[in-house]
Amino acid sequence: MEKGGCIYIMTNKNKTVLYIGVTNDLRRRVFEHRTHYNKNSFTAKYNLEFCIYYEYFMDIRSAIDRETELKKWSRAKKDALINSKNPLWENLV
Repeated sequence: MEKGGCIYIMTNKNKTVLYIGVTNDLRRRVFEHRTHYNKNSFTAKYNLEFCIYYEYFMDIRSAIDRETELKKWSRAKKDALINSKNPLWENLV
């Protein structure tokens, strides 16, 4: 049985930097970002502690494919995606 997954977008308090990731456990992964579990990570360096967007998928392969797609998008297109579901850019997790 294949396990599902999700993509997520993190940002900092000023909403100036975006990070797109994929995981099979969103709560755990966001906790790791917030606590700077990996001190040398991109998210720790830029204090990306707010999960402002996520999508769930039935299988991890679909989540990985979606992550790859979103990473190729322009910042404007990513902003529009976030605004479509979370116009106030509130922390969701």
